[in-house]
Amino acid sequence: MTRMVPICRTPAKTDSLSVAEQQAATTPPPPARLLPVAVLLWLAGLYLRIPVLVAPPLAPFIGNELALSQALTGALTTLPILMLAIGAMPGSLAISRIGPRNTLALAMVIMVTGSAGRGLVPDTLTLMIASAVMGLGVAMMQPALPALLPRWLAPHHLAMGTAIYMNGMLMGEFIGAGMTLPVLMPLLDNSWRATLMAWSLPALLIAAALFLPKRDLARPVRRAAWLPDWKNPLTLRLGLLLGLSGSMFFGLNAYMGNLLEQQGQFDRLSEALFCYNLAQVAASLVMLKMARLWVGRRSSIVVAAALSMLGTIGAVLLDGWWSIASATLMSFVAGILLILLVALPPLLVRSEETGRLSAGTFLVGYTMAFSVPMLGGVLADWSGDARHAIMVMVGYALLVFPLAFTLDLRRQAGSAAE
Repeated sequence: MTRMVPICRTPAKTDSLSVAEQQAATTPPPPARLLPVAVLLWLAGLYLRIPVLVAPPLAPFIGNELALSQALTGALTTLPILMLAIGAMPGSLAISRIGPRNTLALAMVIMVTGSAGRGLVPDTLTLMIASAVMGLGVAMMQPALPALLPRWLAPHHLAMGTAIYMNGMLMGEFIGAGMTLPVLMPLLDNSWRATLMAWSLPALLIAAALFLPKRDLARPVRRAAWLPDWKNPLTLRLGLLLGLSGSMFFGLNAYMGNLLEQQGQFDRLSEALFCYNLAQVAASLVMLKMARLWVGRRSSIVVAAALSMLGTIGAVLLDGWWSIASATLMSFVAGILLILLVALPPLLVRSEETGRLSAGTFLVGYTMAFSVPMLGGVLADWSGDARHAIMVMVGYALLVFPLAFTLDLRRQAGSAAE
């Protein structure tokens, strides 16, 4: 088994970073400064998912007021997910021009503009435009966070930094989906517009707070490449494996109701979705403890991918609570797999290359996470069997699973001193 050794990161080339940036990248922050940075990373991670996943619980209210069709109501969730793939490239471009911290702050402002703007829209067209703008902002945040880690954290804290903001992201899934209707909306006179504003506007405070840490204040001296390096096999392999995790999680989440109805246990849908999404939070908590041991191990990725597939197959073949338990296992392991994959770019390449590799990975991964479940849904509509939608996802996973054995997790040439 190949074990990556993220022990130290030496300075990058002097012609690509300013002197201040080199010093910031090589001087570890004192322990007292790690907690504020960790809090900022966690809060930023929270807004990777809250704006996306407040839409499903609010969709019936939005649909009734704006007279949305079922397809347009579903687009409130699926359109931002599609934007997660499309918007990765603007994020990479911004990182190469203005740096990861400025990109993250800009992306959060864009996200708030679209997310809060949904609460002000008068009609369907502007609602869809605002949703796309929100998705673009979230998509730009995704590569900015891993690109920022080497600038803010000492090398041996990179895996933990990933686990922290990913814990925030997965908590955002649970909070956005679980607290909107029972907690926040009743406090706001059951107004979906006010609820969207209340979830969105606090992110502006987080964007401003990103400038409190004094590290990484300089912009890149030289404009680095920003387009994905398709000659680097990691770009495609990590992206396709990320698609394995995303397609099964988003896909099974989308078709859970149809599957349970076909199994004669539709009355358990609420409990099933609760356990399913809570499992991702549990996965992120486990990774907070195990990140330094598991991140960078090819064997960890192989085991997580294999268990994800087994859990998905069990959700289809088993009955009753065993089916729900198997789906919950898949969600838990897919969450671990997600963190294992997202943590790799800052550990494998130089800091100025991290955004580029992350953007390419997200572009491929979320394209597959969007298209594979949709293809499965088309097949299920044609056959009338919801299980066929899920088996399409399993088929895709089986095709890309061998890539996990071929990952080269050694630090690439050029990421050390030259």
